[in-house]
Amino acid sequence: MEVDLLMSIIEQYGYVAIFFLLWLGIVGLPIPDELVVATGGFLASIGMLNPWYSFLAGYLGVASGLTIGFLLGKYFGKPILQWLCKTEKMRNAVNRSTGLLEKYGTTALCISYLFPVVRHVVPYLVGLGGMTFRRYAMLSYPIGLVWTIGFYFLGHVFGNNVEAIIEVIRKYGFYALLVIVVVLVVVFFVRKHFMGNRAYRAKGE
Repeated sequence: MEVDLLMSIIEQYGYVAIFFLLWLGIVGLPIPDELVVATGGFLASIGMLNPWYSFLAGYLGVASGLTIGFLLGKYFGKPILQWLCKTEKMRNAVNRSTGLLEKYGTTALCISYLFPVVRHVVPYLVGLGGMTFRRYAMLSYPIGLVWTIGFYFLGHVFGNNVEAIIEVIRKYGFYALLVIVVVLVVVFFVRKHFMGNRAYRAKGE
């Protein structure tokens, strides 16, 4: 149902919808960010959106969300943290994010992308902790780009089935994502080999 809803919104408002749906993810919009990016990829694959503009809108939405989260943590600090901890779900996310930062330090910015909600909380915490924006940007924007490429590609390849795939990734995390990436790489090379052999045979005939 979420894919149908997203398709309807994006069809109506285009690239602006992709950007703002991702931008609003930072304040808890109840639609998975992964699904927004993947839906953009799917609509590009069927010719409803320009693939470059669709991807760019997705990445800019992700980057803007990362920036806002960091700035809110840096300049508003504890009031934002208190607001985040009002619900049990968010308290758990804050505790998990704090645990990642304590265990992995600034590397947690990269690791947090594997966990829904946590990846939105970590920017608040590092901003609150006094990290410079330059260091934050150098760590978060490249991994945000890789994350966007990954889910955009999933949407482009799997189309309407992407909602089920994302649900598996959200449930089983890194291991499910790793398996899917391996399968995609294998399929890509098998298809490339098959197409190359077919072109060679056609040329020989």
